[in-house]
Amino acid sequence: MKNYSTNISDNQWQFIKKTLNLNDRKRKYGLRTIWNAIMYLVKTGCQWRMLPNDFPKWELVYY
Repeated sequence: MKNYSTNISDNQWQFIKKTLNLNDRKRKYGLRTIWNAIMYLVKTGCQWRMLPNDFPKWELVYY
């Protein structure tokens, strides 16, 4: 995946990971990828359907 300026750092992810209930459910895309896509949407203000192709499809990110 492309490195966007909106992506969270490793330290930020460790903090977020502690507060989320990350059970061992099998996922096609990691929650960090989903989180980065949501952060991209929030920071850029783009529409769900205009999410760059580097992220999962918008239907999967629409968490």
